Amino acid sequence: MRNRRYHPGPQRKSLLAEAPALFLGLVVAGVACVYSIDDLASAPSQLLRLVDPSCNIKGNISINSGERIYHVPGQKFYSATRIRLEYGERWFCTEQEARDAGWRPAHR
Repeated sequence: MRNRRYHPGPQRKSLLAEAPALFLGLVVAGVACVYSIDDLASAPSQLLRLVDPSCNIKGNISINSGERIYHVPGQKFYSATRIRLEYGERWFCTEQEARDAGWRPAHR
């Protein structure tokens, strides 16, 4: 029996790099599957935040305490924070908007 060596195949590009419009369509379709038409009609600004790069403040809900915390770019856990709309997490365009909605800034 021959000794085989692992030879990785060519690197595949991400869906975002290959077809950004398709990726965006899938995101919107995913949101549409989670929310009803009434929810989408009543909150169009939240859908725009998924696409608007200026709305880059992440509103996260702590699993342990249920506390509402927002993260701004450059903070320690910003890149690790994932926003799950189905859990009530959301994006904000300004820190003031996040505070007005009852969210506190992250400590780190």
